[in-house]
Amino acid sequence: MRFTSPRFGALLRRRRVRREPPEAPPPVPAEPVDTGPEESLLSRMGTAAWQLLVIGIVLAFIVYGLVYVRVVTIPVILAVFVTALLMPPTNWLRRRGLGRGSSTTIAIIGSLILLGGVVTLIVQPAISGVSGLVDSVQQAIDDLPSYLQALGLDPALAATTIEAVEREFRSMAQEDWSQWISQAWVAGATVLEFLVGLILIIVLTVYFVHSGDLLMEWLRSLFPARSRRSIKAATEISYGVMGRYVRGVALVGLIDAVGIGLFLLIFLDPGLAIPLIVLTFVGAFLPVIGAFLSGLLAAMVALVTEGWIIALVVVAAVVVVQQLESHVFAPRVYGKALELPSAVVLLAITLGSILGGIAGAFLATPIAAVIAALLRNRPLEHAADHGITVGAGGRPGEVAADRDKEKAAAPAGGEAAPGPAAPAGPRATAEPAKPAERPGEPGPAGGTPPAPPAGD
Repeated sequence: MRFTSPRFGALLRRRRVRREPPEAPPPVPAEPVDTGPEESLLSRMGTAAWQLLVIGIVLAFIVYGLVYVRVVTIPVILAVFVTALLMPPTNWLRRRGLGRGSSTTIAIIGSLILLGGVVTLIVQPAISGVSGLVDSVQQAIDDLPSYLQALGLDPALAATTIEAVEREFRSMAQEDWSQWISQAWVAGATVLEFLVGLILIIVLTVYFVHSGDLLMEWLRSLFPARSRRSIKAATEISYGVMGRYVRGVALVGLIDAVGIGLFLLIFLDPGLAIPLIVLTFVGAFLPVIGAFLSGLLAAMVALVTEGWIIALVVVAAVVVVQQLESHVFAPRVYGKALELPSAVVLLAITLGSILGGIAGAFLATPIAAVIAALLRNRPLEHAADHGITVGAGGRPGEVAADRDKEKAAAPAGGEAAPGPAAPAGPRATAEPAKPAERPGEPGPAGGTPPAPPAGD
């Protein structure tokens, strides 16, 4: 007996259509790619060596060019440092509603007033006490053999070494002085370079504070569009690291000067203590070496003027303050963006002093920190994923401590454009396309199907 219900026949046809999968197109065989003969390890090493050689030559030419025009290069870098110090108060004034001109003027004038007060209260007394400090250091050097003899060491060897070093320094100074006297134009050129550099620092600082962001946008517009994102990320990282470095060094130097200076003012003559305090602050801009030299000078002056007990107290105070600065204050001030091993710092200072003299020694550490930050945050196209942020109220170039927090705060869906939320319900999710319905099947609304064709 045949069951000929129309609804049952339509249901069977519908289930048959759903069970039959659509025919997939036959796979197209991939064409074999001829990669050529495999290169040997020696060949790959040779190619890498040539590439490194070319990169080294290009970098050498760049460094030589920057050193050759150091009368321009050094003022530009120093102007960026000063700008990094002035931008926080300038941005604060702009957030309060002041324009570019007003905020820049107030920041520049305020910094000049502060600088004048520092020069009047600290620098002038320090300069007046330099002669006494030099005499104390010279006396400590002369008395060094007797101290070594008291410790059971050979004083003759120490005296011979000290005399040889003094003789070498005096001969170098006499040669330089005679050369300067015989070539007066060299001294004139040096003075002219100093004046030009000072004027450049002042003018560039004012311009950078007023329109530095507009200048960077104009410079980026000169490059192809595909490179602008990388250049923007690199400039943000570089400026951020340099800004954090100069602000951090100034703060750390101030902490060292105040901490060590209190002990020096208590145990030493103020005429000798103030120059040592200034040297302690300046020594912070020369990492590792500056702290050692300033502490050594303080100990030598205390030994000559007050005796070995006060000298030991000064040494203990210097060690305690510098240890607190290195392990407590500096990591919080600098952050992870300026982590450099001591060996790298020493090598950078040595190389900088060879290439640029005293200025190169002071600028070597921040330049090395910038290079390390650029390498740490590569590739630059994905700098946003490394937490590089720049804003009017933030610290540009700061590496985020936990970038996952920002990703978790972002809306679900990644980079999708914002729009109205999809309605809740079982139909909110995407469904695969259904096969075309045939006559006699129920419609999408689930209504009564039409009559089956004749003969079913």
